[in-house]
Amino acid sequence: MFEQMKARYLILFSVLGMIATLVILIALGVSDITPDVVSQLVLYVVVPGIYFGYYFRKHQSSVWDVLSLNGIRKWLPALFALVAVSIAFSISMFWFQLFMLAPVAPWLVNFMLEEFPVPNTPGYIVFTIFTIAILAPIVEEFMFRGVLLKRMIAKTSMWGGILISSLLFGILHLDIIGAFLFGVVASLLYVRTNNLLVPILLHIINNSLAAAALFLAPTWPESLAIFSLADIYAKAAPNAVVLGISAVLLIGAIFWLGRGLPKAPEEIHQ
Repeated sequence: MFEQMKARYLILFSVLGMIATLVILIALGVSDITPDVVSQLVLYVVVPGIYFGYYFRKHQSSVWDVLSLNGIRKWLPALFALVAVSIAFSISMFWFQLFMLAPVAPWLVNFMLEEFPVPNTPGYIVFTIFTIAILAPIVEEFMFRGVLLKRMIAKTSMWGGILISSLLFGILHLDIIGAFLFGVVASLLYVRTNNLLVPILLHIINNSLAAAALFLAPTWPESLAIFSLADIYAKAAPNAVVLGISAVLLIGAIFWLGRGLPKAPEEIHQ
């Protein structure tokens, strides 16, 4: 069914919805927190609800046609392991990016290391955690692994669809390389299982840890955490080791998930 959905409409409606929301909120002169909350609701609830609701009704289908609890338990250990490797890669890749930028743009490094204040309003914190940990993973998997992946596979090839949809996923995240590889893993999980709940759970586990890090502000792992320009060089060795190991494991996981997959769109079970 995802093959029948027009990805360009989803992108267009999301952009127009965000622009209209921001214009209205600016005109009303609302508080600093309100635009963030409302824009997230529009992006993750209103637009996807209208878009997917229309297509599900049109095809007389339900979300349970693409989500299933069958076989989920056997995938859980692999999902936690994949998240652990992905996080280790993202942390060390962040160091590597800073390491490459430090000699030529130290000002940019300082900007990337700057801590941005997070409103401590209880309601806002609960809403943000829910959005990051639950809402965003569900909606983004329907968008990127559902619509974009299936549409790109139908227009190109199996790996063409995986790479293109994952690249778009990576571009829309700050950690472009890490998010791209995460997208490849999530895409392979979906293609292999034909169950969108598997990559959704992967995404939820990953984002739940990210939400915890955002509000708990952990200083661990101490040997890898970068807080200043000096840390980039002082902690270069452990970060380089973690980057090498996690990269090998992540690429190995991609080859493991990609083994034996069909190459042509018509070979994929619907």
